[in-house]
Amino acid sequence: MDRHFDQDLKALEKKILGMGALCESMIQKTVKALVDRDSALTEEVFAMEEEANRLHMDIDDTVVKLLALHQPMAVDLRFLTAAMKVNSDLERIADMAVNAGQTGYYHLFKEPPVPQLAMVTRMAELSQKMLRESLDAYARRDVALAQRVLVEDEEEDRLKAKALTELISLIRTDPPRSEAFVELILLSKNMERIGDHATNIAEDVVYMVLGKDIRHGHSAISS
Repeated sequence: MDRHFDQDLKALEKKILGMGALCESMIQKTVKALVDRDSALTEEVFAMEEEANRLHMDIDDTVVKLLALHQPMAVDLRFLTAAMKVNSDLERIADMAVNAGQTGYYHLFKEPPVPQLAMVTRMAELSQKMLRESLDAYARRDVALAQRVLVEDEEEDRLKAKALTELISLIRTDPPRSEAFVELILLSKNMERIGDHATNIAEDVVYMVLGKDIRHGHSAISS
């Protein structure tokens, strides 16, 4: 491999992992703000979105330039293809963190606290874990760790289904707090979407390492 191209690929990977770290920080701040009802912390998340958007465009631009200049094949082509897809999922994760922050900032903080927020924070903990593991799998080219994220996505789906069932029931039985319960439903969807995007990243790791597209069948890893 051309030495300069190798250096460019490593620099690109560093940018992607930096974008991932920013997304992790945005989620952590959003969840802490929700728990503490901290508007100032939420505003920090809103401000971080600008950096996430800048990185998103910078990484895409870098990938396009590398594809045009080097016309890579095989493993390098898969790496660049995966890089663009991972970048897109990270940008969406940043958006979900902002959306969750907006739900708290503009709506939930105006309602009396409800203990059912704990269901959302449990989902948030799992989605953060999935994101961290998917990024670790990406950095280490670790298919086994990527596969673990795919399994955890099923647990995230179960948590969301349980939260929806309970919250919909509470809307009917506790009308005075129904607005807060509706906001929690929106938050649970945000957390599930973060988990979905983390899963996408894990699937991209498998594609990058093994050349297998498993988006429509996790069992394909072992085939």
